[in-house]
Amino acid sequence: MRVQSIAQAGKSEVPPQYIQPPSDRPNSDADGKSGSGGGVPVIDLGEDSVREAVGRACRDWGAFQVTNHGVPIRLLDDMRKVGLSFFNECPMKDKLMYACSPDSAAAEGYGSKMLVESDENHGVLDWRDYFDHHTLPLSRRNPSNWPHYPPNFYRKKGKRSVDWVLVAQKLLGIFSESLGLPPSCLKDAVGEFYQNITVSYYPPCPQPDLTLGLQAHSDFGALTLLIQDQVSGLEVLKDSHWYTVDPLPEAIVVLVSDQTEV
Repeated sequence: MRVQSIAQAGKSEVPPQYIQPPSDRPNSDADGKSGSGGGVPVIDLGEDSVREAVGRACRDWGAFQVTNHGVPIRLLDDMRKVGLSFFNECPMKDKLMYACSPDSAAAEGYGSKMLVESDENHGVLDWRDYFDHHTLPLSRRNPSNWPHYPPNFYRKKGKRSVDWVLVAQKLLGIFSESLGLPPSCLKDAVGEFYQNITVSYYPPCPQPDLTLGLQAHSDFGALTLLIQDQVSGLEVLKDSHWYTVDPLPEAIVVLVSDQTEV
């Protein structure tokens, strides 16, 4: 059963498979500060000192937000809008046409289970639905697996995937230069870009203090580029403390992933 269906049923309690152990429940004292005030950095990619700022953010945080990144705010708004339309306006019977196998973690299509069961997550499920798309290289892309509602879903997400590649390549170049390496070093090490675009949907929860939208994890691959809506919730772990990444409508959140860290 999808999380959205559970939420729409109007139950006052969440099913037990979504309840986190006490040690993993949301941190109510997360530090909400951001920018120069001591929280998750916000970096203007047009500044002269961007190499040093990005290097510090990667070294000290592993996550930061970027502005002046070259992606128009209109495109960011369009992507937020079209993703939300799929979850809020497409009938469930139509959404289920694109359903992943309930036993598959992070499979392409419409699903809920993103992380595999492990000793760390105790097999507890996330309070979250998603739609994942394979976008690059083109040989992985199958538009028949993409929703036909809203009608502009493929155009807004699939055909604009090159915008995200350009941002990723720019950032990898800055990463390399911050380490004293040639600009193309990390890009060459990564090789052919494998890109997925995932739309996450976090339905209202009757007991949010017991659940997590997405459990603590690191991302595989080179880097993750994330755009948030106006609702905060994303947190970054630094020095055993969780910091809230305040949503900025014009910003892209950059998460340094496992491949780049290694």
